[in-house]
Amino acid sequence: MAAPPISQILASAPIDLTPYESLYKHLHTHPELSNHELTTSKTCAAHLTALGVFTLHTKIGGHGLAGVFENGPGKKVLLRADMDALPILEKTGLPYASTVTALGADGLPTPVMHACGHDMHMTCLLAAAETLVKLRESWSGTLIVLFQPAEERGTGAKAMVDDGLYDRVPVPDYVIGQHVMAMRAGSVGFRAGTIMAGADSLKITLFGNGGHGSQPHRTVDPAVLAAHVVVRLQGIVSREVDYNDVAVLTVGSIQAGKTENIIADHATIGVDIRSVSLATRAKLLSAIERVVKAECVASGASKEPLIEVTRNLPKTVNDEAMANRLETSFRRHFESSFDPDIPVTTIAEDFSILGTSQGVPCAFWHWGGIDPALWDEKSRQGRLLDIPVNHSSGFAPIIQPTMRTGVETLCVAALEFFSGREQSKL
Repeated sequence: MAAPPISQILASAPIDLTPYESLYKHLHTHPELSNHELTTSKTCAAHLTALGVFTLHTKIGGHGLAGVFENGPGKKVLLRADMDALPILEKTGLPYASTVTALGADGLPTPVMHACGHDMHMTCLLAAAETLVKLRESWSGTLIVLFQPAEERGTGAKAMVDDGLYDRVPVPDYVIGQHVMAMRAGSVGFRAGTIMAGADSLKITLFGNGGHGSQPHRTVDPAVLAAHVVVRLQGIVSREVDYNDVAVLTVGSIQAGKTENIIADHATIGVDIRSVSLATRAKLLSAIERVVKAECVASGASKEPLIEVTRNLPKTVNDEAMANRLETSFRRHFESSFDPDIPVTTIAEDFSILGTSQGVPCAFWHWGGIDPALWDEKSRQGRLLDIPVNHSSGFAPIIQPTMRTGVETLCVAALEFFSGREQSKL
């Protein structure tokens, strides 16, 4: 007998999302930075425990959490959400806005906010877990829900794997993830093959000769050197990368000196690059080194610059076979709200490490979090740039229909891959 359509299965046992709306607001109000997600992880663990069927594994790679629900024979499906927030001062004006301050990576106090939607990711995964538990008679297999730390630093997935994640939980047959984006709420975007670029972050230290601000002729000013480096770096993508390729170079931070009348002895620059092709990545890294060293020579620096890689994220590639099945299921469930061919984005993730480390296929998609009325209005005005995007102080997904869509995407995908559905034409 053919399996019933997934939409019919989901409609047979809806859950009340009202408590999850409250949970989302709680998580949004209480963000924690990368590698400090202790309370967040405990909150997620408590909700999984209340479902009564998950075996929990905590403190994996830091504050990583995994829950395993063995529901008979069949495929093992891992659903992942990330937990960490960002060092940004929230300016959304929401009644549940974050006022948290914590010590940042530099040891200095910083405001903290969920400016990338990880609070929505966690909430949707917990609600999806409850939904799938409620639907346990409709599927067979092993459900693994994973809450990952330190995605923003690009270290969390690897830390969990290196800390024996797959010695504690079964190696999955499929690894699945998603990300809420500044897209129209209710929409789902997907593509087969590469969906997100790889990323590298660099810390570049430029060495000058410090001195009195009144006597610059007796110094090598690293602030001026840094300014020349920053301007010259901007020409790499526009003048050295093929216009058909995908590449981004961003200078995200510049630091030199602490007061007005002192010329510092060094400056640091934070650079982030995004690429899809390995050849382009190599070209970007080589060009950065060439520009930085040449500007140091031009400024008369007496010491070679120090270029350190602080982060490396692989590109995210959706497995073709998984993509084909998900496209069919998503198209049938979300109909015209589903786009199966969104452009490759230069946003990067460490999600795929959870699968590639074991040779397991992965699938990842984006879904929208912007109020449909606001999106439609700004679209008519040609002012979509007015809408706050991820990593900005004003980013805050509208709770509904964002949450409902995020829960349904996870459930549709999980049900598609559990045993008994492989040959179903739905």
